[in-house]
Amino acid sequence: MTTPSDLEIAQAATFEDLETVGGRAGIDVSLLEPYGDHVAKIRLSALGRPEGGKRAKYVLVSAITPTPLGERKTTTTVGLGQAFSHLGKAATIAIRQPSLGPTFGIKGGAAGGGYSQVIPMERLNLHLTGDFHAVTSAHNMLAALLDSHLYHGNEAAIDPATIPWRRVLDVNDRFLRDIVIGLGGREDGITRQTGFDITSASEVMAVLALASSIGDLRARLGRIVVGYTREGLAVTAEAIGGAGAMAAILADALKPNLLQTLEHTPALIHGGPFGNIAHGNSSVIADLVGIEGTDVLLTEPGFGADMGAERFCNIKCRASGLTPDAAVLVVTVRALKSHSGAHRIVAGKPLPRDLFENRPDEVRLGGANLVKQIENLHRHGLRTVVAINAFPEDHPDEHRAIEEIAATYCCVGRVTTHHRDGGAGAVDLAEAVWEAAEKGSSFKFLYEPALGLEEKIERIATEIYGADGIDLSPVARRQLEIYEANGFSHLGVCIAKTHLSITSDPTLFGSPTGWRLPVREIRASVGAGFLYAICGEMRTMPGLGAHPAAHRIDITATGQITGLS
Repeated sequence: MTTPSDLEIAQAATFEDLETVGGRAGIDVSLLEPYGDHVAKIRLSALGRPEGGKRAKYVLVSAITPTPLGERKTTTTVGLGQAFSHLGKAATIAIRQPSLGPTFGIKGGAAGGGYSQVIPMERLNLHLTGDFHAVTSAHNMLAALLDSHLYHGNEAAIDPATIPWRRVLDVNDRFLRDIVIGLGGREDGITRQTGFDITSASEVMAVLALASSIGDLRARLGRIVVGYTREGLAVTAEAIGGAGAMAAILADALKPNLLQTLEHTPALIHGGPFGNIAHGNSSVIADLVGIEGTDVLLTEPGFGADMGAERFCNIKCRASGLTPDAAVLVVTVRALKSHSGAHRIVAGKPLPRDLFENRPDEVRLGGANLVKQIENLHRHGLRTVVAINAFPEDHPDEHRAIEEIAATYCCVGRVTTHHRDGGAGAVDLAEAVWEAAEKGSSFKFLYEPALGLEEKIERIATEIYGADGIDLSPVARRQLEIYEANGFSHLGVCIAKTHLSITSDPTLFGSPTGWRLPVREIRASVGAGFLYAICGEMRTMPGLGAHPAAHRIDITATGQITGLS
């Protein structure tokens, strides 16, 4: 019998009315703004609900370092959320909205998979409620105002050579990475070199996901740095009159979106910051809404525990004031075999046949990455459960090898089959997660704001990535001096590096030692509240492959979407 595709499963689903779904999350129907069928915005007044209700157990879902195979972290988040209903507990999940760039590029969608998906799957992957478009418009409004400011006399005395603010678009388009604007006559503006990033890499998106109120959003937008004077003084969006219009454009986008899973678990879909350049977490507001009136709130950062989870702890938790009760670390047998270095795996190409042989020793060898990611969560004081996302090709000996590694590092390991079985396949995992959350964690930050910027970067590199230290380029050192002179020393830090290795080299697997982190450049996202150190070649505007997902996505004469995955 042919296994139905993710899209076929999603299109065969039945829906509950959102009044019922929202009720499970403690959200009254009066707080919902319907947005077509099966989708609603949640009014910001949900943040002001009376105190005294139950506070959910707050659970972080992260993963080992990603491989081209994918660990299906979102699928696990959804399946785990569904599993709690089998235990008589109400759960809510909070995840990022997919970007159209990856949807039409390689990924093809990000709604989960199998019988653990968020629905309506097509709406989630294509536009949803237009939040990405609002971020695009707000970002480009500031870009237009900035160039207009330069054209009309440059009252703020911005040095055009220092302008970091580019334009954004929610597509993969390598041809827009570096462009020249203002060509033509004088009326066409000032000629200068700039470029486009993808919308999810916009600082505006990072701001949207970290803002805790409309007032906080407005203030953060005002702090965005658009350039520097020749004396090195920062010029902000507020200074050139851009922040107010941006906030007005984003007013509706600040409201979280309510959807549901295949088993009608409430799903808060909000925000979509880049996992490399930005903090890679869903919104603070979604978590503040979801933490009230339910038993468990599951929130999922991007990429591995060295990236999204580290930023969740040190950037998002500072912004929200919330701290997690437990963490889940998703792992697969085939990913650990990949981290052993014994197999060459290339995205889009057939997998090597020997990957599916029973080789627990390879699992143990690749388990060095699992161990390091467990240590990273423990470094933040998080009680951790290892979710072994099972595939049909796995062998029991390989699952036992993972359970043994987890037990050695004081973690419970549980095999889960939620992709095939939905929530019923993750009940054992849900029981272990609930027990861990009941015991609670002793959460701690990796660094305090008062620590110097260079020291923050070095602490992440050495304690989370396992580097021996950092090497700042002359450019990066000069940038740090400028940021410190402008009073940015208190900001957090993101490391912009490859997600395919715990190091800055995508070809290194497992948990390498004896290396140093090279910091090529450091940029400031002052509105979002962090600096990001660029380590290696980082693309903020992806390109399309020869056969992108866009080639297979279509619509029938009856209006049914096809080709999403």
